[in-house]
Amino acid sequence: MKEIEIKSVLQVYDSYDELPEDIQKLMKQSMMIRDKAYAPYSEFLVGAALLLENGEIILGNNQENACYPSGLCAERTAIYYAGANFPNVSITTMALTAKSLKHKLLTPTPPCGACRQAIAEYEVKQNLPITIYFMGETGKVVKSFSLSNILPLVFDNSYL
Repeated sequence: MKEIEIKSVLQVYDSYDELPEDIQKLMKQSMMIRDKAYAPYSEFLVGAALLLENGEIILGNNQENACYPSGLCAERTAIYYAGANFPNVSITTMALTAKSLKHKLLTPTPPCGACRQAIAEYEVKQNLPITIYFMGETGKVVKSFSLSNILPLVFDNSYL
């Protein structure tokens, strides 16, 4: 038997104001689209802003329906739109923010498991890391240089 240690390296900013100016702008767009999310059941709003290598910014927010939980998360809404409309353009950066209508969310909120798998698919497809910034409504912001930091044992097409 052998033991394997997996290490994730993340950067933590104390607040939105510490982010580089270009990332502040991207995060501001994710906040704006977050507040337009359709989440009447969970009352948990999420916004995603993706920066493509061509400078295009793609926005997405979570979309729920009465057949809860068959809606779609913000990250997948945005990433699938990018894949459909810009299939050969790499995603370089994602800015994600979440807000609860039930309480103030101060904890940086990473993508759910399903979204991590979707992001992994595009990171593998483009053979380039996607930098991910995520935060709650306010407070600390976490930066991951690649999806592999938050999903180290990724399931990809090499297993099929």
